[in-house]
Parts: sequence; C-alpha cells; structure tokens
Amino acid sequence: MLRRRSQSSVDDTPVPADDPKPQGKGRPTPKRRDRESSRRQPITAPRDRKEAYRQMRERQRAERERARRGMLAGDERYFPARDRGPARRFARDWVDSRRLPSQYFLPFSLLILLATWIPWPPSIRVAVLNAVIVFGWPVMMAGVLFTSIYVSWKVKREVAAKMPGESLRGVGFYAAMRALQIRKLRFPPPTVLPGGKPVQQKSQKK
Repeated sequence: MLRRRSQSSVDDTPVPADDPKPQGKGRPTPKRRDRESSRRQPITAPRDRKEAYRQMRERQRAERERARRGMLAGDERYFPARDRGPARRFARDWVDSRRLPSQYFLPFSLLILLATWIPWPPSIRVAVLNAVIVFGWPVMMAGVLFTSIYVSWKVKREVAAKMPGESLRGVGFYAAMRALQIRKLRFPPPTVLPGGKPVQQKSQKK
C-alpha cells in the first residue's frame, strides 16, 4: 500500500513549464535523472589510429599554449623545475635590475664576426683582425669571466642573508648564466627594469 502510494505521488508531479515536450494524459512524467541523461552527449571514441593521434596532438598543443601563457604571466606553476622557488626568483630579479657587462657578450661577438666578414682592403683587414685578436676578444672574455664570478658570489651571498632556509645549490650558476643572456631573450621574462622598478604588464597598457 505504501509502495503504491509513493509511486502515485511521483507520477502526479507536475511537468515543468519549460519542458519542450508536452505530456499526454495518462503518460508518466519523466524523472529528472532521465531528462538529464538524455541531454548528455556521448563521448565519441576515435575512429582509427590517425584520428586518435590527431586528438592527442590537439591536446598537447593546447597544453603547451596554456603553459606558455602561464610562464609569460609569471605563474611559477608552469615554470621548469630549474626556474622555481624564491631563491631563483630573487636571482632573476637581481640580475634583471642591473646592466652587466656580460649581457653584451653576444652582441659584441656578432659585431666582431661582421667586422671580420666585411671585404676590407688588405691593410685595413689586417688591422681589424689584429684589433680583434689582440684587444677585443681578451678584454671581452676577461669582462665576462669577472662578471660571472661576481654575479655568482653576490647572488649566493644575498640569498644566504635574506633566505636562510633556502638551498644555495646552483643559484650562483643560474644567475651567472642569466647575466650572459640578452635581456629581451631571457626566459622567464624579466619582471623588473634596470634600476629595480617593476615591468608594466601589457594587460595594463591602454
């Protein structure tokens, strides 16, 4: 008796006004879980290996794009392991807030190569090569070596003083390698300008 009474109460439930299908008299009202299951779209499996490979490539492309945007936005969740942590972030900001001689190594090297490739007259060419070999390269290499040693030592010292609990392993080398890169090619991108002011985000520009 109780079972019949509960079944009749379910059947007498009024049909929602927004139901697109009108119900005829004597027809049982569909339950909510039945309506929801009818709206669900079935997941189509790939038809063959080629289709499965295409879907996999699309997923990988979307993940790479999401990771790239996260890194450009400074989200450390998307950084490689070598760039994570407060010590590495401090090293990046310390290097990016200064103009160091080592960051001009690559442009200077390119300039020297261009100078040696120019078809100078023989006398001028000899003078250019002598200047490069005797003066240019030795001075630049000495500057890069001195700057790398200084940056590594200074950053490790600053991290040890300001972050006593952080590991110093690889922090000095990490900072020295970043100091060798051209500023616009550094990745993760700099968040501070030379002098220490924060970089204005593109989303804030109007």
